[in-house]
Amino acid sequence: MRRLGRIAVVVVAAGIALLVATGFSSPTSNPYLVRAIFDDASFAVQGEDVRIAGANVGSIQSLGVTSDNRAAVTISVTNPHFAPFYADASCAIRPQSLIGEQYVDCNPGTSTAQPLQKISSGPGAGTYLLPVTRTSSPIDSDIVQDISTEPVRQSLGVIINEFGTGLAARGSDLNAVIHRANPALGETDKVIQILARQNEQLARLASDSNAVLRPLARERHQISGFITHASTTSVASAQRAADVSKTFKLFPSYLRQLRPLMADLGVLADQGTPLMNSLGQSASALGRQFANLTPFASAARKSLIDLGNAAQESQPALVATMPLAKQLKKLGSASEPTAKSLDKLTASLNNTGGIQQLMNVLFSGAVAGNGFNSLGHYIRDEPLVSTCTNYATTPIPGCSSNFTNGKATVARARSGDARAVGNRIVAQAIRRSVAHHGQIASLKGLLSYLIGGRR
Repeated sequence: MRRLGRIAVVVVAAGIALLVATGFSSPTSNPYLVRAIFDDASFAVQGEDVRIAGANVGSIQSLGVTSDNRAAVTISVTNPHFAPFYADASCAIRPQSLIGEQYVDCNPGTSTAQPLQKISSGPGAGTYLLPVTRTSSPIDSDIVQDISTEPVRQSLGVIINEFGTGLAARGSDLNAVIHRANPALGETDKVIQILARQNEQLARLASDSNAVLRPLARERHQISGFITHASTTSVASAQRAADVSKTFKLFPSYLRQLRPLMADLGVLADQGTPLMNSLGQSASALGRQFANLTPFASAARKSLIDLGNAAQESQPALVATMPLAKQLKKLGSASEPTAKSLDKLTASLNNTGGIQQLMNVLFSGAVAGNGFNSLGHYIRDEPLVSTCTNYATTPIPGCSSNFTNGKATVARARSGDARAVGNRIVAQAIRRSVAHHGQIASLKGLLSYLIGGRR
């Protein structure tokens, strides 16, 4: 009695659910009819629900059998929002309740595929064909549970014995039926086929993973240390969670301030592209130059070390010269006025030509007493012939000279004429020599400079 009561409650609940679902559907005058071909329609009957994504969109309009002994279930989709069906659509018959009711669960497919073809003539004319390859009818769980009980187990044995011979030559058909009965088997086959096609890649993956894991195994202590340090870092970061949060809060304003700089960097990168290209072209030459610098750097290392040692050794001597440097500084400060005066003198000599005039005097003085002709050097001289030039052993009147006070005046008076004649002869010789060489102007210039004049 309790079992019957439970069944009655379930039937009432199913009826209420059917009424509610039917009330939410949107029937139309022109429903979208799909003729779905199944290997087995199980216990589906006319009027049962058709659902898409859990929502009732129609019902089973009729059931039939095809020429190849398959179930033809015509479903009516009354909600236009779930029509039409496409070539990648699929439908499955699923249990709806514990009392054996069924419903059709469908997926209309995607709009990227072609719409289902419409049957123009024959059985199901005017409906859209969903082939058996796009349907499945799983075995109900209650049948699977009853296999171990009588008389279902005996009935299954009879079916296997009776139909085993008939299915012996139709293994492929049986395989297709089993796969359509449980779509998971078909998907599993696809996965296995993909793995079979990629067996070489999987083998390489295994070998490569071994090559990767071996170094990781050797460095497991470092990895464990990294994990430990990462834990310490995480704890420290958690302790500064407020500061980290403030950082993220200020990050947008930082990005806004950073945007102009990034724009400038972009302009700089655009302008620097030719330079980078040129550097790229000369990179090989620069590499060779740096490679050539290596021997030079190696050879210069010893010299630099010796230079450092010499500098260290000479440091006390350099320090000892500091008093002398101070004295030289004082000497320089004290000689500054003299140097300025000397600078003015040399500048004046340079500007007025005094050095040149002095050289002219020296040259003219040397040339006045010496000459040069085709025969060689000679001394300019003029013989003086008089009664006083001959060699004599006794005094000659008028030719003696005394340097006493009393007799000097008389001697000068007596020799006045001779001296006057000698002076005139010497003056004439000098004038001829200087005039001949054009040195009178040089002497005048030197005299003018010495007395402070200007040329």
